[in-house]
Amino acid sequence: MHGHRPHTPASERSRRWFMNKALLAGGVAAVATMTGCSNDSSDTASSSTASPSAGAPSGMPSGGPGAGGGGGGGMGPGASQVKYKDLKGVTTDGTVVDDLFTVHSTGVSTDGLVKAAQAFLDGLSAKERKSCTFAVDADEWTAWSNVDGYDRKGVRMGDLTDKKRDLGYSLLGVALSADGLTQTRNIMKLNQFLGDSNGGNQKTLTEGHYFFTFMGTPSTTKPWGFQYEGHHVAINYFVLGDQVVMTPTFMGSEPTTATYKGERISLFRPETKAGLAMIRSLTKAQLAKAVSSQDNGNEDMKAGAGSDNLKLAYAGLRGSELTSAQREKLLAVARVYIGYINEGHAEVKMTEVEKHLDDTYFYWMGGTKDDSAFYYRIHSPVVLIEYDAQAPLFYHEASSESPSASASASASANAGGPPGGGMGMGGGTPSQEHIHTIIRTPNGGDYGVDLLKLHLDNDH
Repeated sequence: MHGHRPHTPASERSRRWFMNKALLAGGVAAVATMTGCSNDSSDTASSSTASPSAGAPSGMPSGGPGAGGGGGGGMGPGASQVKYKDLKGVTTDGTVVDDLFTVHSTGVSTDGLVKAAQAFLDGLSAKERKSCTFAVDADEWTAWSNVDGYDRKGVRMGDLTDKKRDLGYSLLGVALSADGLTQTRNIMKLNQFLGDSNGGNQKTLTEGHYFFTFMGTPSTTKPWGFQYEGHHVAINYFVLGDQVVMTPTFMGSEPTTATYKGERISLFRPETKAGLAMIRSLTKAQLAKAVSSQDNGNEDMKAGAGSDNLKLAYAGLRGSELTSAQREKLLAVARVYIGYINEGHAEVKMTEVEKHLDDTYFYWMGGTKDDSAFYYRIHSPVVLIEYDAQAPLFYHEASSESPSASASASASANAGGPPGGGMGMGGGTPSQEHIHTIIRTPNGGDYGVDLLKLHLDNDH
């Protein structure tokens, strides 16, 4: 029930057989398809619908290696991609809740954002600029994927000169908060660490394999946006006047803790701790409503790539049933994710979330210990957040210690050789060493779709 997929010996053998086949067929990039995309476009509190990729083992994302349908040989959204004109957004039952969003002034200037975007574009060659610019309502918005081997469009950071790349990072620095920029850069660094851990020489598992695309032209009055995308990062950033929408934003990593070029990096600690603080604050009666299972499955995320028109019924404990202290803890969880956008627009979004707090649901799967592998989500008319601890696919944990200790031990054990434990299947056991997260704006808010419609209806 509730989309939970228990692992039986038979299902695990099927999964690992497919993974080994993928390794032989396409290497690391091929295996990554199994954690990148949701395998359904609708879900309720009951089990998921079938994947478009008929014949794939249970739990596989749409479009496994060689499945076709998608720019990366089946490793992107593929058949599950929603065209921009058909986008309704995440809903509970297929019906969009009206009148949630308006075109208005937030009082938070986007002048610096526009200048930074224009500076980056101006620094590109004519060929580079042409490769990364699209119409404001282009289907490229919904073509994102978090898998490493997806064949992306746009300009690749690793192919740019240092000066051009710095202009790209400057844009991210204005668009994101300090924490958001650090999170994004650290995910990129651990992507390189992962590649090095598995022998190197893999173009997709590097710091440079991340791409910019732009929809529309940077402007303080007209709608535009950009997408920054690569393995374990997909930031969709829409701008209209001084309004900003930074959803869907996917962030993940494997491993989540490692030492890279002498820098100790630990990712998703705030997301993990805030979630645990929330679940531990609940009473026994509240836990009975919030918790679906004591054992989360693997790959429980519902709203990943290719799930733009997801149907997802509310589940869990409703915000109206929380005490004031518990409500603050729930908001603290949301604030971690929303806090990755620049500070002014984060406050605008938090005000929107607080307005719907009574109708916000908190849902949990798994244990509640510090090192437990668990899944949780926050879901309201205006925000959907998912945290999903998954089974490691590539990074072998060298000991039975905590995930962070294991990553360190693996790196230390390989001093003088590849800095990691090498290719590991993870045994199908989820851990905090492989985490996926996403934040979306339901009811047509993603990619600023509803704002763009309102703008075109009222101003043109």
